[in-house]
Amino acid sequence: MKRRQLGQNGPHISEVGIGAMSFTNFYGNTDQSQSHSVLNEALNLGINHIDTSNVYGMGKSETVIGNFLSRQGAQKHDLFVIATKAAITRDKKTGERSFNNTKEHLTTELEGSLKRLGLDCIDLFYIHRRDPNIQIEEVTETLADLVRAGKIKQFGFSEIAPSSLRRAQKIHPIAAIQSEYSLAVRSPELGLVQTTNELNSSLVAFSPVARGLLTDTPHTQKAIEKMDFLKQIPRFQPPNLAANIKITNQFRTLAAEMGVASASLAIAWVLRQSSNVITIPGTRSPQHLIELAKGSEINLSESDMLKVEKTLPIGWAHGDRYSVDQWVGPERFC
Repeated sequence: MKRRQLGQNGPHISEVGIGAMSFTNFYGNTDQSQSHSVLNEALNLGINHIDTSNVYGMGKSETVIGNFLSRQGAQKHDLFVIATKAAITRDKKTGERSFNNTKEHLTTELEGSLKRLGLDCIDLFYIHRRDPNIQIEEVTETLADLVRAGKIKQFGFSEIAPSSLRRAQKIHPIAAIQSEYSLAVRSPELGLVQTTNELNSSLVAFSPVARGLLTDTPHTQKAIEKMDFLKQIPRFQPPNLAANIKITNQFRTLAAEMGVASASLAIAWVLRQSSNVITIPGTRSPQHLIELAKGSEINLSESDMLKVEKTLPIGWAHGDRYSVDQWVGPERFC
């Protein structure tokens, strides 16, 4: 597994990591044993980066990872570079979602994450969503204080605009910006890829296989109806889903002609966009993780890239990547 540096001064991590939202029932039923099988396979493949969050299963994902680490003994600190996130909150009575970037909230949530993970320091701590009531400079100062306190090693932001990154960077080096990025979501190319390159921040691409659309076996409409999050996304609702599967069949044909799995090709394409891109696909299957990891082994030529782009040109997807409610939080910049 090839490695890339995390931020300006961070460790070198596997360019394919694991997005641990899949360690909850987010994309279908799973359990701790299944998730631990994925983590064991990750070690076999040389994958050493896990991305999770305090809200993934309301702590379940972090607990599953913490239980795995506890079984590894003294070497647990050397196995994975762990990233987690905080700032998304839900009202216990109404379920209404909001964002909290206050120092008190972030510190409290970080302590909870450390306890669940069984760690005394987080390698990479993200603001999951910006709180519009607090200036990003103030939030960056809070995170810098956590670095100085030895609670976190580096920090970053999820789904922010290039302009916000520039403001934060003036306060403290920003190790990473997390954003959805795939052949289906090309918006990072309109400023975020360029700005992270310029500022030497890693661009951590989540959903690099387009939430399953760019795999050999995309989700069926019947399966999606059981996924509370995915069924809200216009891209996965009828008639958009049928149109998107029909279009991506061409991509699956191209991958087969190249002798690789569709997921492997999708990962290889994202990694080819910039040397500072790191991918964090999620999976509940060790076998699928092997397919994802093989994307690191594929060296796409200019000719290959042209074939892929011709098969899935910019703007091919039907439907938005988020619903109206889901768009509350991510910063739109294009």
